[in-house]
Amino acid sequence: MFKPLILSGLVLTLAACSPQAQDRIARDAARSAITPVLIERFPGVPLEPALNCVIDNASAVQIRALALDSVTGPTESTVQIVTDIVSKPETIRCLAVEGLPALLVAGR
Repeated sequence: MFKPLILSGLVLTLAACSPQAQDRIARDAARSAITPVLIERFPGVPLEPALNCVIDNASAVQIRALALDSVTGPTESTVQIVTDIVSKPETIRCLAVEGLPALLVAGR
């Protein structure tokens, strides 16, 4: 019963915001759903650059789905969405450019 109330609150909050604010709120919420998936499925990958790459390469539909998953907690759907995003060539390039240097610096 508590989760539907939170979900309703999220929807109402988003409806009252500008499109830019809605996007920022949805992306922030999606980050909280993506984080545990990256930690579990991709250990050792620098988290912040990986989060940025996933968010930047997610579609609007994927962002919304992940934002909703942040309310209920990660599910198999969350894992599948993140895996799909990570598998995109653009995301792989981003991880190579942004994540690899962070990994090399952390390894020193």
